[in-house]
Amino acid sequence: MQQASPRQIFLALFAGSAALVVVHALGRFAFTPLLPHLLGDQLFSLEQGAHLASWNYLGYLLGALLALTLYTPSRLRLALPLALLLNALLTLAQGFCDDYLPLLGLRLANGISNGVVFVLAPALVLEWLAQRQRASLSGLVYLGFAAGLMLAGWLADAPASWLHGPERWWPVAAFALPLALLSAWLLSRLHLQQRQGGGVVTRSRLFDRASTPLFLAYAGAGLGYILPMTFLPTLAQEQLPAGHALISGAWQWSALACLLSIPLWNALGVRVGDRHALLATYLLQSLGCAAPLLYPGAAGVLLCALLVGGTFMGSVLLTQRLARTLQPHQGPRLSAALIALYGGAQLAGPWLAGVWLGAGGSLTQSFALGVAALLWALVWTWQTPACTHPASGIPHP
Repeated sequence: MQQASPRQIFLALFAGSAALVVVHALGRFAFTPLLPHLLGDQLFSLEQGAHLASWNYLGYLLGALLALTLYTPSRLRLALPLALLLNALLTLAQGFCDDYLPLLGLRLANGISNGVVFVLAPALVLEWLAQRQRASLSGLVYLGFAAGLMLAGWLADAPASWLHGPERWWPVAAFALPLALLSAWLLSRLHLQQRQGGGVVTRSRLFDRASTPLFLAYAGAGLGYILPMTFLPTLAQEQLPAGHALISGAWQWSALACLLSIPLWNALGVRVGDRHALLATYLLQSLGCAAPLLYPGAAGVLLCALLVGGTFMGSVLLTQRLARTLQPHQGPRLSAALIALYGGAQLAGPWLAGVWLGAGGSLTQSFALGVAALLWALVWTWQTPACTHPASGIPHP
């Protein structure tokens, strides 16, 4: 086994974190705090904004599945930096696009490149750490994504008064491009050893009586969290008077809760068991999604931001770890199934919200769909058997 210095470990984790900031926090979720400003500029309607989100999530699903064909070391070394740089360039291109139909194409392509990077970058870092007996540190790569959510909110709101329309993407791209270059360079320096031996890996059925309830729960999780994480600032704008601090502040509270919650849920899962901790995330998350319906106004918006922001990454992390205890020999097949379920459910959320808005409903009312999905996840997680032995793995939102 190779040894790695603390500096090398830090740079490996930073490289993966930076990649996730570029493609997921900036390329994908910057759309959420930007949405109220773009709607105010009349660049598109709220219904069209929901469709833009859906196309981006469709791209993410396609990109994640594409990444499974690029999983070999030789393909990964070429595909990962190309997808990372392409994602940053697509973010920049949105800054010059004021037509709805081309913007749909850009959001789709952005999602595809995001999916490729979000699967391959953590996988590369995990494998590099595992070969140096440091796999237990791999979850820290997701702290970058949580910090990036806060950065995305600031980049959307700080220059809001002097930018207009597609120009609002310029500050996001100004951070994404150099960060993508730095991350691509650092990731290229992570060299993997060739596996020794040619043992055959045993495969069991992916969907069996133990794992199927967990997969069904995860589908509900994807649908439940995506409505608040797509429309939270827009919801605040709908429920609160103009100029209220939570119109922009709700996203920052959500991002801060996400950042602080990752190590907490990881530790709680170790202490009380991943299944019990997972049940707690879904219960709190469903309450958070219901808060704008039960308490319209500042209290409901803030509760939604804190409870959803502080639990959705915990749900992902705990599900991945629990799934790997149930299916310890599945490898990429397990990741593919989880990505497909979560990504497909995410795709359905904004699309269904758009249909509801088109039928004359309100954005607040559409959150009832998220509540139902999270309660579905809670019930199916209850049917999942608990596991007492640890399993390695990395989460993927």
